[in-house]
Amino acid sequence: MARLSEFPMCAVLRAEDLSRATKFYTEVLGLKPSERGGPTAEGMFTAGDGTMVMIYERPGMPAPENTTLAFGLPPDGFDAAVADLRAKGVAFEDYDIPEIGLKTIDGVAQIEGAKAAWFRDSEGNIVNISTM
Repeated sequence: MARLSEFPMCAVLRAEDLSRATKFYTEVLGLKPSERGGPTAEGMFTAGDGTMVMIYERPGMPAPENTTLAFGLPPDGFDAAVADLRAKGVAFEDYDIPEIGLKTIDGVAQIEGAKAAWFRDSEGNIVNISTM
């Protein structure tokens, strides 16, 4: 049997409203829509290196309070990505969690020389961008 590491994987997120989520993931984040189908209302979206996120509609299910999706950015592209997202109306979260050494300033954290920021998608899911 093959190891799971040999197969593609994707994140799976819930949405209160799939149409609203589709607009956010395509127009704001720039992901490309992919196959649709399945037993529930769902959408597939592709990002870099063949990575994907599936979003399914599940009204009434609360969004988790942890990071659900993360994007790794090159260091020289981070500030431009933050500026672009802000221009599209994205509001970055501010955190001050001393026990893990996390503090954001104007929505951006400096962590051991790397930068990171978090925001909520249209459905309340927490998304992270960070330098790699």
